[in-house]
Amino acid sequence: MSINLTEVDGRVIPSDIPGCISMAKRSPIGVVLGIAPWNAPLILGVRAIAVPLACGNTVIFKASENCPRTHSLMIEAFTTAGFPKGVVNIVTNAPADAANVVNALIDHPEVRHINFTGSTTVGRIIAKRAAEYLKPCLLELGGKAPLIVLKDADLDEAVAAASFGAFFNQGQICMSTERIVVVKEIAEAFVDKFTHKVKSMKTGDPREDNTPLGAVVDFSTVTKVNALIEDALAKGARLKTGGLADSVLMPATILDGVSSDMKIYAEESFGPVIGVIHADDEADAIRIANDTEYGLSAAVFTRDSARGLRIANQIKSGICHINGATVHDEAQMPFGGVGASGYGRFGGDAGIDSFTQLRWITLDTQPRLYPI
Repeated sequence: MSINLTEVDGRVIPSDIPGCISMAKRSPIGVVLGIAPWNAPLILGVRAIAVPLACGNTVIFKASENCPRTHSLMIEAFTTAGFPKGVVNIVTNAPADAANVVNALIDHPEVRHINFTGSTTVGRIIAKRAAEYLKPCLLELGGKAPLIVLKDADLDEAVAAASFGAFFNQGQICMSTERIVVVKEIAEAFVDKFTHKVKSMKTGDPREDNTPLGAVVDFSTVTKVNALIEDALAKGARLKTGGLADSVLMPATILDGVSSDMKIYAEESFGPVIGVIHADDEADAIRIANDTEYGLSAAVFTRDSARGLRIANQIKSGICHINGATVHDEAQMPFGGVGASGYGRFGGDAGIDSFTQLRWITLDTQPRLYPI
């Protein structure tokens, strides 16, 4: 009796060769190198490890130089939970040694896959190095997320989402709202409401846990954000609240009337500052949203769901939320970007695809006829 079946991920379909069983099976990759950043050390650290492990791989985790102890405690938890020696491993290093350490890890023949969450600048370097060895990468990099506010939007909901998206974690999130694109008919009303909300968001010592905004990571962020603010103001932007800072406790800052000649229009701030850009109409808002090298997260506010879906399909980003904040993550959903925001996806079935290799296996149950 001939067997004429193919199994693909548990599904059986006909095979085109009599007496042959064909199976498409997912297999572990081997050793996965995970590199996570400091800005959400536990969430992004676990993300770099959990799915690779669940897919049968072992992991080398490269801790961030800014939070090595936090990342080390995370790895200690795996050990305490009973993971065998060598399954989850950690490498720490001084900042000056980062490039050499990462290069050595990528170059090692046992490392078969790299996932990296961090800046676009470093992501390009990692991708280039890995390409020399034909090693696949999952890169989740920077962003310049737009939040579009249309004429028919619920302004209170848009303000709430923009405030959260722009200033949660002091704006130090890859999917933070970096640009608010509002159509000119409602720009003044939106900016007034938005400014009133943000003025209530005070900055204070995070150890006291009594203010929405705490400290940015270091003074280099202060220097960068101050420079973006100064440049925008010199070119005509209007300061609605906040302003220049002299410490890591930076105020939430709104710049209205941002234009394309200002550095903040295109550069990722990764800090508590947001630019408001006025659009002529819906088409212009979409154009502005896509006027960036990045493409991670986006949002659009409209009371018309069909309109929101139509616009979402025109925005060049890996993620788009209709009537929701740009900062939104769910473990079961594909998370990642396009363009300078990287490639590959964490989460859901796409995450399993990223950390396994699809193999084809056949079993012949009777002699096969060959043409020669």
